[in-house]
Amino acid sequence: MWQGSFVTAGGGQELSAWRTLHSIPPTEAANTELQEMSIPQFLLKGSVVVSAVVALLTNFSVLLCFTQSAELRSHVPGIFTLNLSISNVILALINMPATFLGVASSAKPLRDPLCRAVSFTETFITCNAMLSMAALSVDRWVAVVFPLRYSSKMRYRDALVIVSYSWLHSFTFSLIQLMMGWGAYSHTYASCTLHLDAEAASHRSAYVTFTALFHCSSFALCLFVLCFAYLKVLRVARSHCKRIDVITVQTLLLLVDIHPSVKERCLAQQRKRRRRAAKKISIFIGSFIICFSPYVITRLVELLPSVDVPRHWGIATKCLVYAKASSDPFVYCLLRHQYRKILVNVICRIVRKDHYFLSAHSTSSMWDTTDENFPKRIT
Repeated sequence: MWQGSFVTAGGGQELSAWRTLHSIPPTEAANTELQEMSIPQFLLKGSVVVSAVVALLTNFSVLLCFTQSAELRSHVPGIFTLNLSISNVILALINMPATFLGVASSAKPLRDPLCRAVSFTETFITCNAMLSMAALSVDRWVAVVFPLRYSSKMRYRDALVIVSYSWLHSFTFSLIQLMMGWGAYSHTYASCTLHLDAEAASHRSAYVTFTALFHCSSFALCLFVLCFAYLKVLRVARSHCKRIDVITVQTLLLLVDIHPSVKERCLAQQRKRRRRAAKKISIFIGSFIICFSPYVITRLVELLPSVDVPRHWGIATKCLVYAKASSDPFVYCLLRHQYRKILVNVICRIVRKDHYFLSAHSTSSMWDTTDENFPKRIT
């Protein structure tokens, strides 16, 4: 396909003249062109593979923490985190391999029924993951802004209702997409996704309306909830830091005989507290915008009839969405002390079992050798 795009009616003579001028054989020149053209494809394939492997390892680690800790399962945010991790695992097991096959073969990797099922899964999982992040932001907003009423405002039953709504919301759009036949292979994104075939061009106005509504009710809605909730959290955190700073400064002024290094350490802790909340919130909102906005904007721009999205750009935006599934466990779970402590305990138990097994095996082998040599010693 790429070779055909280079050898045109007037370009074939120029290409052969260039080869003759530089004394390059035709076969070597063709191989050079293929190698040059395969570099972006190689990078895109590598990014899909890395995203899939990291997403599986990290999200399975989060699920392992939930199986090993009753405390995590009892917390309300754990339901939203569990829903997000399961969505990321399904995305890594189904959609990422299908995209890898599409990038590697530059053609449709799956048959029509299976491709429609994969596109249904992608729409459902992507929307469900976004709504799970919005639910986590709402939970933290309630916990920080209304700490005394958190147990009554955010109960276990309320969390299950929110997750049920997330599933119903995602399933509705996925089912409409499946019934209208708008799930197919897209060469632009090298994956089975929301796509309008040339045969169904008569339904273009309905497809445009559905696509715009889907992204507004998923990406735009979740972005608004994230910004609203986390900015409220940041405002409360800064007010708390100001109160702590006033108390700290008053205490330092009363302690006249305190060493200057201790004062400097206290002031450094103040500055660190101010930056910590802003840093966390910028990670929550920034990772959402960086990973999802290029893909969503591209999907909305390609609805215009005169716009043709380059294939490499479309696949790159899809890889950014997959990168979000890989980074979510670090953003929401694995960097916390509680999750790290559980993982360390699990790893220590596994290492101890292996060490015990190896020591027992070596001891039994020593006794077997002794028993074999025992008759020889008697004789």
